[in-house]
Amino acid sequence: MFSTTIPLWEKGQYVPQGNADFMPTLATYVLDSTKKRPAVLICPGGGYGFTSPREAEPVALQYVAAGFHVFVVYYSVTPARHPQPLRDVSRAMNIIRAHADDWHIEEQSIAVCGFSAGGHLAASLGVFWDQSYCSDIPGLKRGQNRPDALILCYPVISSGPFAHRGSFENLLGPTAVPEDLQAMSLEHHINAQTPPTFLWHTVADSAVPVENSLLFAQGLRAQHIPFEIHIYPHGAHGLSLATAETDDGTGQDAHISGWHRLSTEWLWQIFTPVRRA
Repeated sequence: MFSTTIPLWEKGQYVPQGNADFMPTLATYVLDSTKKRPAVLICPGGGYGFTSPREAEPVALQYVAAGFHVFVVYYSVTPARHPQPLRDVSRAMNIIRAHADDWHIEEQSIAVCGFSAGGHLAASLGVFWDQSYCSDIPGLKRGQNRPDALILCYPVISSGPFAHRGSFENLLGPTAVPEDLQAMSLEHHINAQTPPTFLWHTVADSAVPVENSLLFAQGLRAQHIPFEIHIYPHGAHGLSLATAETDDGTGQDAHISGWHRLSTEWLWQIFTPVRRA
């Protein structure tokens, strides 16, 4: 397996905001094979305040075991503000597609998987990939940052009554005006170009209410975009794989841990028509 860490930006392209030592990076988990495979880009959660290691490499290795090339983006967090995290993930997608031949990636079969605030980032890419602040990146070919599928795990979506306020404060600043909050409330921005989506959430999530996933699913339905959603009655926020490996006190649940198998089955189903074309 080719595993390395790549800086997302060249010198002078990225201006650190508050942390001079930080550089957004892309971690690679590329299988040793000449067979072309789909890929998954993972956006860990952390409320736009950090990137959770529990939602990074452990998840990446599970998708590797399922036969995908996998990448983890360690994007900018507070004090960096919007649109820098979205520019980071756009740049990550650009790098992956630019190396599709070298890394034997099916370049029209690349999913973005995000957890919590990382789910907000993944979904933001799904609805805002063609915005100017994503497409004016050096070396970015228009449309090269568009994901082909989304996997949203207990995602932050709405800035309305069901918002996770801390995520929006970190992303937009504590004095964000209502117009800025509305602009990043993603249920209002789903469009015909938003890719097929897999979502899962728990009803018992007390940090990011389940309504976030339901609102996104309703928006997808209104646009006639295919989606699959799994709502579990129990379970805390931040379960990651919901296994012993990723349990830091959030808990583990054999039933909920099945979300990963379901998501891989869904991905293979979504990507099979592309692979046969």
